[in-house]
Order: sequence, then structure tokens, then C-alpha cells
Amino acid sequence: MKAGVPLKGRVFIIGLGLIGGSLALCIKAEHPKAKIIGYDINKKQTRLAAMLGVVDEVAEEIETGAAEADLILIATPVKKIETMIEQLCHLSLKQGVIISDAGSTKVEIVKKAACLRDKGYTFVGGHPMAGSHKSGVQAAKSILFENAFYLLTPETDTDPEALESLKMWLKGTKARFLQVHPAEHDYLTGVISHFPHVIAASLVHQAERTSRTQSLVTRLAAGGFRDITRIASSSPHMWKDISLHNKDVLLQLFTDWQEEMARVANMLRAENEEALLQYFSRAKQFRDEMPVKEKGAIPAFYDLFVDVPDYPGVISEITGYLAKENINLTNIRIRETREEVYGILVISFQTEEDRERAEQCIRHYTNYETSTGI
Repeated sequence: MKAGVPLKGRVFIIGLGLIGGSLALCIKAEHPKAKIIGYDINKKQTRLAAMLGVVDEVAEEIETGAAEADLILIATPVKKIETMIEQLCHLSLKQGVIISDAGSTKVEIVKKAACLRDKGYTFVGGHPMAGSHKSGVQAAKSILFENAFYLLTPETDTDPEALESLKMWLKGTKARFLQVHPAEHDYLTGVISHFPHVIAASLVHQAERTSRTQSLVTRLAAGGFRDITRIASSSPHMWKDISLHNKDVLLQLFTDWQEEMARVANMLRAENEEALLQYFSRAKQFRDEMPVKEKGAIPAFYDLFVDVPDYPGVISEITGYLAKENINLTNIRIRETREEVYGILVISFQTEEDRERAEQCIRHYTNYETSTGI
């Protein structure tokens, strides 16, 4: 296999949502002679994928799509990935086929895939660390994974040529591949993704309980609190499965968190100003040193904050300017915490480039103050 030469063959993608659809588009762009076959339990998604040209063919059953595939990618929720692997284990697949997944947990999935390896097939766990605020194949983009980390979890006996072949197939993602052990993967993603989702959900539950006796909670939470807990709006079914798959890591992190909160509580009881100052200072320093333009496990929110006067039509005015410059936005809302003449319009974008263009656009057409909030 020559590096840089487009590959031919059949690629079977199971799960035609945002991730599966985006992987299909990346492979089509890099390997135009490859044939992409798609399958999804939701037949509406399957039809939509074919209509949008995300896949070349659709498979009505797993068996027909997998039979002659050179590459099989499973892009379903983590519990479904296990089910799909079980099905594949009972099929006669093409010799030399490479199988991978896109799940955000790895230990249990790699264990489940032992049956594939026992039959002589190559399985490499995968996790493209990118996402979007939108879902479904209609939101698929060939640039979704660009510059994102793509974690691979090969076994020690994985054929190096097969691993390189997988990277070649996925070259069109323009992602940065990192190889880690499955257990290391689950701990890392537990710390920077799974645990924060649980914390966000717990903060929302705490606010909900408080709102029963403090009516102002809901109104005040419409500002920064809503922003820092926005990941709690992710799919409940998906996070139920991820939490169960990575329960051992999460349980350890819960213990660590309780110890961390106990340290803070002791500082407060002792009214230790210096310790509290150092605590917040170290947190600020570490957070400020984090790469701003990197893509991580949690999809970035590229927000632009615009101070706008409170008069009818101001939102359509701003969106009109953005439309004029062909700048796409993903969400728009008004922060309700301020009651002065000016309010804060929060506009979310898919990429940092879109946000930068939008900021320049608004400054060009108006005199409204803007900021990124970083």
C-alpha cells in the first residue's frame, strides 16, 4: 500500500448519525473510488443518507453490508456497538477486513471484540474526539474531525500493516491519531469528558431542587450557569450507557472529587484566605494554559457575545448581516440576567473561524461591542 494513494474497496458504516455520516464523507473525499455502504436501524436516517449522497448504497441487513466489506466502521451508541460486534462475530467476513468503532469507551468494547480477533479479523478500537451541537446524518460534515484527536486502541498483537491501513482509510478526517491502551483511554476520557457530564447534570439537579423554594433560581440561571452546564443537555440515553460502560473509572473519580471538595470545605471552615487564593489561582493558571484552538473530548462551544440595544428587530438585524456574509450559526439566544438598556446576544458557531468572521462582520456593520468570553 502506497502512502497518499487513494484506496479502492468497500466500506461498510453501521450507524448513520453525525459521526457515521461525517466519517463517510471524509472517506469519500479522500478515496473517491471506494464504495460506501451504510446501515442504520432508523430507516429514515438510512434513506436520508442516500438522498444526501453521504453513502453510495444502503444495506437492509448487517449481513449484506458486511459480507464483502474491506473496512467496517461501527458508529452507534456504545451499548449498540457491543451488539453489532456480536452480530459480526457470527458472520463470515472477508479475509483481511479491518473493523473499528467510534465509541467513547474502549475497555468493554475491546473485550467484546475478542471473538473477532479469534476468527482472524483485525479489530482496532477508535474514538474520534469531535462532535457537534447538532445530531443526525443531516448534520454530517467532512470537516468535523479536522485537527481533532482520533484515539486508537490497538492490541499488542495487532498487525502493524492493518493499523496503517486503517489510518490510510481515515486520512480524510485530517485528524491527529494517538495510540493508547484501552484502559488509559477510558481513564483519560473519564476525567475530561464523562465525569464533567455527571457534574454538569448534578449541578442542574441541585438548581432544580433549589428552585422549588427559591423562584429566582431559574431566571438567574439563564446566564452563565446555563452556559457552564450546557453539556447536561446531551442525550440521556447515550450518557446512561457511557456511565455504565466506564463505571469503575467514574466511581474512582467520585471518590477523588469528594476528597477535593473536603479540602475546599476545610479551607472555608478555617477561613484560610491564602489557601483559597492559591486554590483559585492554580485553577486559573492551569485552565488558562490549556490550548485554546485544540479540539477535545467535549465539543467546543464557539460563542460570540454581543452587547445589543433592547429594541424590536435587533436579532433579525444581526442575523441578516451574518447571512449577507454567508456565515452559518448553530444557535442564538438572549441572556436574561441584565435589565439595563443593553442586553447580551449569544451566538454559537460550528468553528472558531466562523466566530472570527462573525465578529469582524458585526463590527463592520454596527458599533455593538463583541467578546468571545475566553
